[in-house]
Amino acid sequence: MSEFVRIGRVGKPHGLDGGFFVEGASEREDVFAEGATLYAGGEPAAVVGSRRGSGGRPVIRLDRHVERGAELAVARATLPPLDGEDEFYVFQLVGLGVEEESGRQLGRVREVLEYPGNDVLELDSGASLPLVEACVRKVDLAGGRIVVAAGFADPE
Repeated sequence: MSEFVRIGRVGKPHGLDGGFFVEGASEREDVFAEGATLYAGGEPAAVVGSRRGSGGRPVIRLDRHVERGAELAVARATLPPLDGEDEFYVFQLVGLGVEEESGRQLGRVREVLEYPGNDVLELDSGASLPLVEACVRKVDLAGGRIVVAAGFADPE
């Protein structure tokens, strides 16, 4: 497991001061606050300017030049702890086994895709499952599995 968590990537420039839009930005606004340390292209960079651009997307400026498309990340150790046992970070789902309530194995989470309506679990078996309460019955991080309701995956 990586020691970094992706929070977005360098998007198109905004203004003349070196600022840029953050594409695929994390919902955690504090990671883009002035003074925060990010990892851009794997190297540390300080946020020296932060504001909201059109559509509410973050526009930030770093203390050094970074290439467009570079991944932005934060150190995993800086993430705040979650409150309840039913809470999880989306990145924690990658690699978990997925099974139906009946016990039928569906595969492992390869990726979590962001869509406007809801996130989608993309499995290594090719199945795609909506990350919604009607489908996902239980996320068991300690047990390394996600239990889903029947009827969301194609029958074998």
